[in-house]
Amino acid sequence: MLLQQRHGLFPRILGKGDHARKLANLLLRGRKEYDAEESSAMQDIMPSTTVDSLVVIDRDVDFATALLTQLTYEGLIDELVGIQHNQAEVDSSIAAGTSQASAPQQGASSSASLAPTAKQSLKRKIQLDSTDVLFSQLRNTNFAVVGTHLNRVARRLESDYEDGKSARTTSELKDFVNKLPGYQQEHQSLRVHTNLAEDMMKHTRSDIFTRVLEVQQNLIAGSDPSYQHETIEELISRDVPLATILRLLCLESTVAGGLRPRDLDSFKRQVLHAYGFQHLLTLDALEKMELLQPRSSAAALLLPAAGAAGATGSKTNYTYLRKELRLIFDDVNEADPNDIAYVFSGYAPLSIRILQCILQKSYLQSLHRTPLPLTPSSTGWQGFEDLLKSAKGPTFNIVQKAGDEKAARVRTQLAGTSGWKTIFVFFLGGVTFAEIAALRFLGKQMEAGGERRRLIVLTTSIVSGRSIMDGVMERKNFATVEPALK
Repeated sequence: MLLQQRHGLFPRILGKGDHARKLANLLLRGRKEYDAEESSAMQDIMPSTTVDSLVVIDRDVDFATALLTQLTYEGLIDELVGIQHNQAEVDSSIAAGTSQASAPQQGASSSASLAPTAKQSLKRKIQLDSTDVLFSQLRNTNFAVVGTHLNRVARRLESDYEDGKSARTTSELKDFVNKLPGYQQEHQSLRVHTNLAEDMMKHTRSDIFTRVLEVQQNLIAGSDPSYQHETIEELISRDVPLATILRLLCLESTVAGGLRPRDLDSFKRQVLHAYGFQHLLTLDALEKMELLQPRSSAAALLLPAAGAAGATGSKTNYTYLRKELRLIFDDVNEADPNDIAYVFSGYAPLSIRILQCILQKSYLQSLHRTPLPLTPSSTGWQGFEDLLKSAKGPTFNIVQKAGDEKAARVRTQLAGTSGWKTIFVFFLGGVTFAEIAALRFLGKQMEAGGERRRLIVLTTSIVSGRSIMDGVMERKNFATVEPALK
């Protein structure tokens, strides 16, 4: 309501999902309550002339994306290190921009050898936001091309320093001295991100990371899940962290409509034997969250009958939407992205594809094999209503009008339509950094196409598969001690 009081009513509220619909109902109810108050400031509020719409996406509609390993630079930092309040806690040698290879020489005394080790174990926080120009350039890129970008920046800085050394006139030298603080700051940032990328590369090149990523890519691409079970069992026997195993099992359950009961029972036994029987509570919590279920309980995945008005499933049918919305994009270019699928190296997040059903109808039409019922005047979800019935929860499109429509029209005419319009995209239940990167890419595409609309991302929290699983296991510990506190 505060946004509407400040900028005017959202002319249109669109959304997908059960909780998204509840939020929209609360907004409408709040407006009615304000209208009922004679002294309310909401009575004079007209539809905004600067805001285009509010789009609400429920996390439950697309939980698979949150379970995948993020492959953008910022997303991978969140996966491996963790980002809180735009800060990451890293080894002090990385934050200082120095090499980590400063191990003590052999033959040194024990007291001398302990000091560097203690110093290296210290943690420092580094700032990760737009104040760091280099990070702004790297944050949305696929990690596979980060090394190339860092190398290019290093060569440019080296060339700038050489140009400064070759300055002959006083004006040239003065110009170089004025630019020197900026070069030094950028050089320090380059050292930090180079060390951080090298440290992360140790994980991304490990055999376990490669095997986990391979299982994820195969599951999300729709291959037979049973072919991945041998690899998951191998990871359990190699004592891979439990959170990683649970992410894979929940991902299979989400995209395949559950696990076969026999396979689910087998994995439960293996998890309890390998990681401890205290994780009975963890598995129970995942079942209650409907993230880990037997396939027999997923009958709602069946497509609604053709022409069934308002019919929606209680689960998202990834098998159908993978084909209809082209979630797997094999021709993606990671270095020079041509589709949002670059953030997961070939998988387009369903949540962002759903948003494209509103913002980029013609683009999705070009990806679709058969013609869609689109017209030049199609707005909102028009043209995709039947297709989106296969995603969990209702789809809604609410137009907000002022009490005095004549006054509203006059105000719109006076304000004009030449300015930029803002679209608020609200992720209810959390959003990943990879999805934010995809939205930034989407915004740049719209701007390049001449559209005067900007996207602003709102969310309840920043999430990742790692944070989700850690949260489930922490609740397990709370459940263990709760009876003792009563």
